[in-house]
Amino acid sequence: MIRPEIKDLVFGVRMRNRTQRPFLFSASPVGDALRRSPEDNEISNSRDGTSAGSLAGRHRPAFTLVELLTVISIIALLLAILLPALSLGKAKAYEVTCLNNLKQLQICAKLYSLDNDDLLLPNRFAYNIYTKAPSLGFSNDLTWCPGLAPFDTTTENIKRGLLFCYNESTDIYRCPSDTSRVRTPEGESLHLRRTRSYNLSQSINGTPYHDKTLFPPSFAKESEIDDPSPSELLFFVGVHEDSILDSHFGIPPRRSIFTEEPPQWWDLPADRHSQGGNFSFADGHVEHWRWARPKIFTELGQLVEQDGELQDFLRVQRGVKPKTRF
Repeated sequence: MIRPEIKDLVFGVRMRNRTQRPFLFSASPVGDALRRSPEDNEISNSRDGTSAGSLAGRHRPAFTLVELLTVISIIALLLAILLPALSLGKAKAYEVTCLNNLKQLQICAKLYSLDNDDLLLPNRFAYNIYTKAPSLGFSNDLTWCPGLAPFDTTTENIKRGLLFCYNESTDIYRCPSDTSRVRTPEGESLHLRRTRSYNLSQSINGTPYHDKTLFPPSFAKESEIDDPSPSELLFFVGVHEDSILDSHFGIPPRRSIFTEEPPQWWDLPADRHSQGGNFSFADGHVEHWRWARPKIFTELGQLVEQDGELQDFLRVQRGVKPKTRF
């Protein structure tokens, strides 16, 4: 007969052998972790003063300095590739908006002619580039738009023009690429954007000069337009921001006495759109012209440079009514 103490001891050893886990022979930390039970791991971690969560965080993967610098370099390279394309897209959008402005003005001019028995827009708000005084036949009322663009601080002059009643948006009078500012007559620049960027061609119902041999000719009615044809006759013109003054675009016409002198720009066209300017024509369409040379303003009535700019000058000159010789 076995004593009760020895029986309990033997029964306990057997029960432990039945529930004992298989022994894993490994010298790695993973093997050590598998050999230990969760209770043993908690006890071990509590002895070391650390928890399982803190150990997992300590071994979490992270970027190295080289990897971070590589990512930054890739981002910088992508920006260098994309920024020029974005700039070109913005410039193109401004060009299209400018053409749309000219189209809207052209539609208003057509409506005016329909309401006024085929008469073209009056265009008598003109100044002499040499005397800086109003030209002969000047009128503050018979004009599509009065006012001097560099000095107009409000849109009141635009609203007084004969064109405003057909479209009451003052934004169509200014090119979005025109960032020029209003200035005082003394030359002080103000923090106000100009209200107008366009002029009306001298060939459109301009000043009725009595001396037809000295002054630029113009058409009074749509039905009179013949040379150049309506599809070639310039109507609204984008003017260089340093050259614009009144609302009348002038250029020495073909076969006039002014062509015998060195050619000169009375008004310099704009080149705000990728070295080009925008125009509308008497038949209603609009065009973008790219210039052979950039348009750099020096003075009112500046001479035309011969190395390439003469080509641009003659192109614009062909868009206005020539002199008729008898």
